[in-house]
Amino acid sequence: MSIPDNIARFYINGGWVEPSSGATMMHVVNPATEVSVARVAIGTRQDAEKAIAAARAAFPAFSAWSVADRLALLGRIRDGYEARLDEIAEAITMEMGAPSKMSRSEQAASGLSHIEATMTALKGFAFEEKRGTTLIMHEAIGVAGLITPWNWPMNQIASKVAPALAAGCTMVLKPSEIAPLSGIVFAEILHEAGVPAGVFNLLNGDGPGVGQVLSSHPDIDIVSFTGSTRAGILVAKSAADTVKRVAQELGGKSPNIILADADLKAAVSSGVEWCFGNSGQSCDAPTRMLVPRDRHEEAMAIAKQAAEQLVTGDPRDPKTNLGPVISQVQYDKIQGLIASGIQDGATLVTGGRDRPEGLSHGYYVKPTVFGGVTPDMRIAREEIFGPVLAIMPYDTEEQAVEIANDTVYGLAAYVQSGDLEHGRVIARQMRAGQVHINYPDADMFAPFGGYKQSGNGREYADWGMCDYLETKALIGHG
Repeated sequence: MSIPDNIARFYINGGWVEPSSGATMMHVVNPATEVSVARVAIGTRQDAEKAIAAARAAFPAFSAWSVADRLALLGRIRDGYEARLDEIAEAITMEMGAPSKMSRSEQAASGLSHIEATMTALKGFAFEEKRGTTLIMHEAIGVAGLITPWNWPMNQIASKVAPALAAGCTMVLKPSEIAPLSGIVFAEILHEAGVPAGVFNLLNGDGPGVGQVLSSHPDIDIVSFTGSTRAGILVAKSAADTVKRVAQELGGKSPNIILADADLKAAVSSGVEWCFGNSGQSCDAPTRMLVPRDRHEEAMAIAKQAAEQLVTGDPRDPKTNLGPVISQVQYDKIQGLIASGIQDGATLVTGGRDRPEGLSHGYYVKPTVFGGVTPDMRIAREEIFGPVLAIMPYDTEEQAVEIANDTVYGLAAYVQSGDLEHGRVIARQMRAGQVHINYPDADMFAPFGGYKQSGNGREYADWGMCDYLETKALIGHG
């Protein structure tokens, strides 16, 4: 695809504007080639202040829009998004390396699904209800600061922007500066859909710069952040002085309990695919696979076969299953954790350090499976964010549950069982925001968010809308 014309500009107050004089430029690197494909402007406090002021000025009028008018706006955004779906997919492949087929069918498509789910939720949402003589009202919280990651760019942008618009909020979006191309296209779609000036603003920038301004600014009423737990802690601390609402979707180290009554071959094979999808760069990936100890060796053999069938390579090749990871920094982190697994005594089933054979450049990581992993190992405790699976044996279901919950994270968990009721019993014991039983289809209406250090708040459809609403009680309303 061609690079968006507006890559070096910001979308503020209904138009594309030049960055402030203090803004710098940063290379956008294609992780498959390690070559810069564009340069993006990195905003300053001055740029952020301008965007926040525009959103604040637009709030009174937009928050008064009727549900019908907001639905119509979302419908125009949906139509524009659908018309540019292929372009969005190409941008995602270029900026973060997802294979082309995945970029279209999952990455770009998820954004469309979130817009549609939000529209459905908005149609049936009760903004007012009577309780005796009290009227309970839900009204827009104000100006939202939205900070989104690079790993699922459109999924996270759409799952924040659509519910915020549905709630009647205005907003400033800071996409990831290392994967900004699809965000620029998204802003163009909203402009063409007729979003009023100031309602939606986009500026690229880094966390210490623009992100810190959004989280600390007194005219931002809610900051919604998706990213690492480390960065989420900084956002929360920065927001504390203004006592604003903070919604966070952070890291994960999701367990996948395969029960004794599950079809082991199917459960392990699918578990490998779910773990390695998006090159392992998903916060809810099932990276810890718990299997009965007496079937541990068998599980390792099945996982080895499944991993070695995956094709890592050029994202534009239709045969590719796994593209590169996002950057040199991420590549080096993953290599260090693979080395720690070997050093700690885990069994290297397949994969390992360095690039896959035949790939001399690009941030490619070998699909790696470890067996015999114990809970004290780094690869069992730290979020790797790469195609690395840790297989952990257990002796009893009680022990499996204990190991699964023995983590600072709680974003997702997975349970595989041949008996659905058995699976439900174990699923109820998981300390996680989402528990997937027997690899179900995605549900854009299910609340998404985590326990513990995986964050707070919930996203998707009406759950996402609630983050952007305040509750008011008119007592004695009659």
